[in-house]
Amino acid sequence: MHPRQLSAAELDLFIRVGTPRDAAGGDLIFHRGEQGRSMFVVQSGQVRLQFGDSVVDKLIGPGEFFGELALFIGNHARVANAIASEPSRLWVVGHDTFSALLDSEPRLLALFMQRSFAYLVASEQQLIANLRRRNEDLMVTLDSLRQTQTQLTTAQRLVQTDELTGLCNRRGLSIYLDQLQQRRLPDTLLGLLLIDVDHFKQINDRCGHLIGDSVLKAIADALREAAAACDMPCRLGGDEFAFLAQIASLDELRARADRIAASIRALSLPIGAETLRIAVSIGGGLCPPDGGWTAWYSEADTALYGVKGNGGDGINVKHMDAGRDSPAFC
Repeated sequence: MHPRQLSAAELDLFIRVGTPRDAAGGDLIFHRGEQGRSMFVVQSGQVRLQFGDSVVDKLIGPGEFFGELALFIGNHARVANAIASEPSRLWVVGHDTFSALLDSEPRLLALFMQRSFAYLVASEQQLIANLRRRNEDLMVTLDSLRQTQTQLTTAQRLVQTDELTGLCNRRGLSIYLDQLQQRRLPDTLLGLLLIDVDHFKQINDRCGHLIGDSVLKAIADALREAAAACDMPCRLGGDEFAFLAQIASLDELRARADRIAASIRALSLPIGAETLRIAVSIGGGLCPPDGGWTAWYSEADTALYGVKGNGGDGINVKHMDAGRDSPAFC
């Protein structure tokens, strides 16, 4: 697929949120040097990008897009004239609309930005080679690329990070699991711990959601402190956390669980004249290599609820049974 060719999902999304614009053959869509804040998607027809300075024109056809650099960073000077070569139906996606999509469709938008950025880098490198004698244009282009890279890095971080605790979220864990084989250390076992805050609803009801948020942040800090560089602590949602560790033995995983539980028990949060004590239930075990996330999670969840059924504030870490599994994250 050509880098400018949108996937069916991307095309449907941009048509759904964009503003239609019809252009007759020969119509100027924007001119070089014009400040822009929008990207254009071609539904039908064809648009010619004229860069000048001996740079070859580019033709943009149905299902393709142009003007994306202005969309990513806003108020960017166009580097080409855009002229409809024939009657064309376009969809205009503004900077503010695109920013809002990062919240509703973060993964799709992050993949789109990653592919677009790679194409922009290649295109701008060629443009820089052709315009080297024009230092001012060169500096503007480099600055635009730096801003685009910053925007892409920020978008990727938002997609994969839990906003409250700063830990990896479910999307980030899914990406981590996709890359797990490349991340594995030799001669190690994989262990999974599920951590659930005891009586968290009562904490929220009694102390308020701000205190509840403080509890979640404190637990996230305890998980980070217990994690080695090769481990993955994450927040699955609500008061449920997961901790994937590469360890040498089941005893080492139990020791890691003990350390987490002790660190959390030692926490105390002042609430007026009282002090809030926090406890967690932890369940998990070694992950069978012939299983996958769904089976690992199910086994660890069963171990966790064994602790919950006995009143909580305990640890149940054991060998997990291998089972058939789907690679999907859930």
